[in-house]
Amino acid sequence: MLDRRFVADNVDLIIANCTGRGSTANVARFAALDKLRRQFQADIDRLNGEAGQISKSIGKAADAAEREAKKAEGRRLREEISALETKSAEIVAEADAILRTIPNLTHPAAPVGGEDAAVEVRRGITPPRSFDFKPRDHVDIGEQLRLFDFEAGAKVAGHGFYFLTNDAVLLELALQRYAVELLMKEGFTVMTTPDLARDTILEGTGFMPRGPETQIYSINDSDLSLIATAEITLGGAYHERIFEAHELPVKLCGISHCFRTEAGAHGRATRGLYRVHQFTKVEMFAFALPEASEAMHDQLLDLECRIFDGLGIPYRVIDTASGDLGGPAYRKFDLEAWMPGRGEAGEWGEVTSTSNCTDYQSRRLALRYRKPGEKGTHFVHTLNGTAVAISRAIIAILENHQNADGTVTVPEPLVAWMGKQTIGA
Repeated sequence: MLDRRFVADNVDLIIANCTGRGSTANVARFAALDKLRRQFQADIDRLNGEAGQISKSIGKAADAAEREAKKAEGRRLREEISALETKSAEIVAEADAILRTIPNLTHPAAPVGGEDAAVEVRRGITPPRSFDFKPRDHVDIGEQLRLFDFEAGAKVAGHGFYFLTNDAVLLELALQRYAVELLMKEGFTVMTTPDLARDTILEGTGFMPRGPETQIYSINDSDLSLIATAEITLGGAYHERIFEAHELPVKLCGISHCFRTEAGAHGRATRGLYRVHQFTKVEMFAFALPEASEAMHDQLLDLECRIFDGLGIPYRVIDTASGDLGGPAYRKFDLEAWMPGRGEAGEWGEVTSTSNCTDYQSRRLALRYRKPGEKGTHFVHTLNGTAVAISRAIIAILENHQNADGTVTVPEPLVAWMGKQTIGA
């Protein structure tokens, strides 16, 4: 979340930012509440001062009557203070609830507007392929090569769940290994993470674990929810941590299952593996000094590009528009892969994203760093990026590397782990 005082002192800026991001946060109400909070605190401080003086004067009272009168006055002041503290706590609770709905500030270079305002900034080294046959989508390819079982997934867990079978299982494992080995060489610490997290950790990273608009699966009669991304668990693993400045950056690579309700999802994009309720993902997460976070963001984006360039997948990089950023992100880049089997003539489909969340998550998770020779601490910046979302990477590989005879060529970096060069040969 943003700094309370900064929001209260920059109401017009925050309202304009919320408008650009499509947020309905009641910033004016927050500012009014924060003004009341300050007034109450001033009154409480004044009364505490008076109560202190009364307490000191009791021993100097001339007689018992004066002493009892001073004690009565002290009790009256304490009762008044208690009543003000109760009202102040109510004001703070309401203000905090609003503050948590206010999105992060927006990078000045980010496009302003909705999804259609996003700007393409570059493309990968592999151009979209010209097929000498009509390319099929991944569902048809998978049916022929027996790579998925959507029917069994629906029987077991419902629509949006699936089984990977045969070579698709090897492809998932190969993609994980490919991403992990690349990231290890870049200094990332590899972790597997829990598939569950406390709601406070989800809230700390900017997710809504409960409520009508959530995309999170929550566990009844507990404070746990299934995670939508390892961003949640990787950030939460360092909850309330104070880093030394020389320790930063800390770069983590997390492997986890991801669970999303995909409430409201519909249309062609729900076909097959593109929008599912569970998938495996290799996630990057970084803690950085504020002055280094933009460079770290560029590094995460470059790593995503290297991964998909290595797989021979055509993609474009999108600078996400303000209205599509989500609450925590200051700036976000998406990689959209060319999916030739999607639609009548192929379409771009998001496969990764990387976000710089500045200190938005750190304020909620109490993530700080200490500079040598300085008193106090500062908030770190947090960043995240998808290395590989397995289900969508599989779509991109099957559709871009399909052959006229129905087989699929395995991208060269995955051959060693797949143990073959062609699926279906």
